[in-house]
Amino acid sequence: MTIVRQLPDPAPPVRHELAGSYVGRLASIHGMDFHTLWEQVSQPTSPRSKVRRVIPEQLATLTGRSTYQLAGAIPELRTPAPDWLTFRHEPQPACHLCTARHAGGSALVLLPHHRYVCTRHNIWIGPPDVDHLTTSLDELPEVARAQRRHTRLLQRFGWAITYDAVLTAILICAQLWTWHSDDRPGAWHEWVRRANILIPPGTSPTTFSASRLCTAVYPEAVALASRFASPHWRLCAQGSRFDRDMFDAEMGRILSCPPYTRDRVNDPISHWADVNSRRPPVAPIRLFPDRKPTRTPHLYRPHLHIATRRAQERQAREFDPTKRAGDSLERHRHLASVYRRAWSHMRISTRDPHPHYLPHLNRYP
Repeated sequence: MTIVRQLPDPAPPVRHELAGSYVGRLASIHGMDFHTLWEQVSQPTSPRSKVRRVIPEQLATLTGRSTYQLAGAIPELRTPAPDWLTFRHEPQPACHLCTARHAGGSALVLLPHHRYVCTRHNIWIGPPDVDHLTTSLDELPEVARAQRRHTRLLQRFGWAITYDAVLTAILICAQLWTWHSDDRPGAWHEWVRRANILIPPGTSPTTFSASRLCTAVYPEAVALASRFASPHWRLCAQGSRFDRDMFDAEMGRILSCPPYTRDRVNDPISHWADVNSRRPPVAPIRLFPDRKPTRTPHLYRPHLHIATRRAQERQAREFDPTKRAGDSLERHRHLASVYRRAWSHMRISTRDPHPHYLPHLNRYP
């Protein structure tokens, strides 16, 4: 067994940091090669495997911290393992201001689903995107307020219902942003205004990001999600004509279009009320442990197919917030779980966080 000695400067881990990222920062601080240090605190997952997993006791010896202290910050070291359904499957850089005092470079963290804004520094930190652009929200205080409301939703309804409601609402906002209509709701004008702040006209080749489009619709999405998660409004969506009229009026109030009328053919809100309001909440279709492990866990480069990358570059060149701007957001991988369900009467996630709902699924084909 490799003899491990405590490092001269054992910097602390960042909250929710990945083990590979932490070891990478320690190697950078001490001018060491990452693989040399990684091999001291890890072991192969199988005799013939080149992929290694960290040994908590070895890392504790290296840093002079107890395994309990390390597990409090690093989810991979926790025993028993955390509920990975509550975390995003994709790691991302942490808020650069929160980690400014942590030496060794950028920290790679695994955030829970409800973390979209660093309310301490007013910076957008989710969903993760290819370029990981830093997005300041100093000109958009309503986005930080929406994050606080999102957290209250989590405390009230739990992670599963909140996850489903917020992602569904973001998808619906993206569809409404693209939807052609002669009478555009007031929320549409707000999305265009925020998009012009986040992606100034003429700079889209360098500032365009689907994550920034998510920022633009986030306040209204959280407001819609609070209704989608509420048992009262779900019953109104499924109830009598009078109840449905109340639900439609509430949707119109949130979207700033009081004369809102439902369209059962193309309207995504009507589709949710008619079909998906009766279904159990969807669960994430990808989990962090399902990701293919790499030999360099301190580095993360999201893999995009060449055609996908070219499509994104084309969208950046042609971006206009007044013309089908929601298309890029609608197909963002962050919304994959609700996008698959959006217009399908048959698809239900196999990873259902509430198994007791399963006997009732056949009622809603």
